[in-house]
Amino acid sequence: MSRVVGGTVAAALVVTGGYAWADAHDYVPGILTVGPEPEPPAPFPVVAAAVDGPAPADILALLDPAAPEPSAAVIQAQVDALVADARMGSSVGVVVADGITGEVLGSATPDTLRTPASIQKLFTAVAALSGPGYDRVLTTTVTQSSAGAITLVGGGDMMLAAGAGDPSETNGHAGLDDLAAAVAKDLGLAGQTAVSLTLDDTLFTGSALGPWSSDQPTLGYAAPVAAIAVDTGRIEPGKYAQRQADPAMSAATAFVSALEAHGITVTGAPVRGTSDADARIVASVDSAPLGEIVEYYLKSSDNTITEVVARIVALDAGLPGSFDGSTRAVLLELERLGLDTTGVVLVDASGLGDGSSAPASLFADVLRLAADPSHPELRPVAIDLPISGLEGTLDERFLTSDARGLVRAKTGSLPNVTSLAGTVMTIDGRQLVFVLMADQTPDDGQWGPRQAMDAFVTGLAACGCQ
Repeated sequence: MSRVVGGTVAAALVVTGGYAWADAHDYVPGILTVGPEPEPPAPFPVVAAAVDGPAPADILALLDPAAPEPSAAVIQAQVDALVADARMGSSVGVVVADGITGEVLGSATPDTLRTPASIQKLFTAVAALSGPGYDRVLTTTVTQSSAGAITLVGGGDMMLAAGAGDPSETNGHAGLDDLAAAVAKDLGLAGQTAVSLTLDDTLFTGSALGPWSSDQPTLGYAAPVAAIAVDTGRIEPGKYAQRQADPAMSAATAFVSALEAHGITVTGAPVRGTSDADARIVASVDSAPLGEIVEYYLKSSDNTITEVVARIVALDAGLPGSFDGSTRAVLLELERLGLDTTGVVLVDASGLGDGSSAPASLFADVLRLAADPSHPELRPVAIDLPISGLEGTLDERFLTSDARGLVRAKTGSLPNVTSLAGTVMTIDGRQLVFVLMADQTPDDGQWGPRQAMDAFVTGLAACGCQ
């Protein structure tokens, strides 16, 4: 027995010694080594830029309350000269107010109701950011209540891309191709390769053109308002390209093509209907946030998208998503914010239709409210307006003016109507709010009144006016 034990121990020692040798020479895992001692590890890197940033600062602090305020007498004289300018016509409303104190420095019939044209979009912008809010998205959904049948449900996004969406863009943020790819993947898991398609565009109600003339789609100024569309219903690229007569059904047809590109056959043509309340959601895509959509239409003055946003305001308030519901909702939201809308008439939300009227004083109040620190949710209205000589509807105005880059304003134009409302920084660093409205201009077009208004605002920018 002792021989067995001794032999076993001896064998173990041999094995152990062999492993130790292999470990020391790094042939097997272990703690022994005959190799050179490794260099100590480099210290953990310290990033020089990884330091605390400055404390957050209110952007309004950039407005120096000690900057000289222009003399009211001087500003009023400039207002009087503008009103007397023959290029402005016979009906002119003006307000110039201090951007910090709100003091009116000059005015002309500020409370008289006048046709606003597209500066009316300011009302809708404030109502949208105050009501539904900046982060609201418009969701396009595909549902299924039975095998072999799907429904495309419009959620208000009229800026879908026919192909893939681009998350960096507002127009085309979501794409029908992305939606089709997700639907095809879902259906493929169930072995479905052929479906019928129903279009549910019942989110919005009432007339799709409302107070607009029937030729607006062919003129390119607006499309019939719909719960779903590709590129705002444009037939081809271009700001004023003609629009589809039925943007929603055109989008459904484009969706058929997208589905077929992903291997799903659509049997028959799309038909209108409604999605069942308990239908399964197959896939969905979201628009850009509502705040970005507001910025888009303020800069481009897109009438159709403004109406879409106003309908979202109406639905959020429990009102119909129609022309009538949206105008009521916008006014109610302005009133909730403490603004006086007495006598104001809105026939649409964009200012394109014939019949809206509002005073210059209300637009001045809206602009000041948008910059009020107590309403940070409205700030995008103040900062997202087109900049003079640089972008949006002001990109070709103020090009040779000293006010280039110093004005943020919304433009407005209809036959015999020209308007401009926004803010301007004076040479002394004082911000002024201005509203200019002329609704009986001469018949020779926009050039004259625009030149007069731009010269007036340029004078405000250059004004020490003490």
